Amino acid sequence: MTELSRPQPPVAMTIAGSEVTGGAGALADIKTFTSLGVFGSLALTCIVAFDPENDWAHRLTPVDQETLANQLQTISAAYDLDAVKIGMLGSPDTIHTVAKAMTELKPRHLVLDPVLICKGQEPGAALDTDQALKAEVLPLATFVTPNHFESLSLSGMNEINNVEDLKGAAKRIHDSSGATVLAKGGVRLSGPDAVDVFYDGSELEVLSEPKVGEVPVSGAGCSLAAAVAAELAKGASEIDAARTAKAFVSAGIRHRLDSHLPFESLWQGGLAAES
Repeated sequence: MTELSRPQPPVAMTIAGSEVTGGAGALADIKTFTSLGVFGSLALTCIVAFDPENDWAHRLTPVDQETLANQLQTISAAYDLDAVKIGMLGSPDTIHTVAKAMTELKPRHLVLDPVLICKGQEPGAALDTDQALKAEVLPLATFVTPNHFESLSLSGMNEINNVEDLKGAAKRIHDSSGATVLAKGGVRLSGPDAVDVFYDGSELEVLSEPKVGEVPVSGAGCSLAAAVAAELAKGASEIDAARTAKAFVSAGIRHRLDSHLPFESLWQGGLAAES
């Protein structure tokens, strides 16, 4: 095999924050890409370091906008990207910088995990980014993966208490954005199963796996969106990408990592360990 004929893996970029323990954020994205056979690159938006001396409170350090723009320019010039995944942006300025770059890049697959708050933060911490995310980034997304709180915000619904509500939220988010939606019920909905709803404007499918406990696991949302992006980069259909991502995350939760943190973390090697 000659040098020029070597097979190349698909390439994806994540635009996300670093959660320094490795349980979520950009590190989870890169591990997910690698686990699913995709080469990952990273444009870092911020650094989240918990404070173990203050009840593990969040300490967030934004990356300055010039540095972020330089990262996006470098990666976009270096690779013909097969997919882009967007995670935590954290501020209106960062949202504007990323939206500008994505408008110019026009990636074929743009998977948005519409992170409004980090696990453990109060919902009010998201208010200054909520409108900017909806106005500037959501219209660019081809696929969006909101959790329960984010589905409420993006759909405008007052409550999501069951699977029928979640279906309604997925339809509303699709109708307002044009993006395919994988709305996550997770452990927030009662019942024995963790349920997510896929809707692309015509096909609606409920994805279900048995719950593993009743407490959210760190990194599940990040890894789900990254797995969708990885599968799309490999050429999967949107529904097949969603199914694989659901299986990947469910296995990662079953093999979750305990620590001194006040939550457990998903392990991206879970699916491989079960195969």
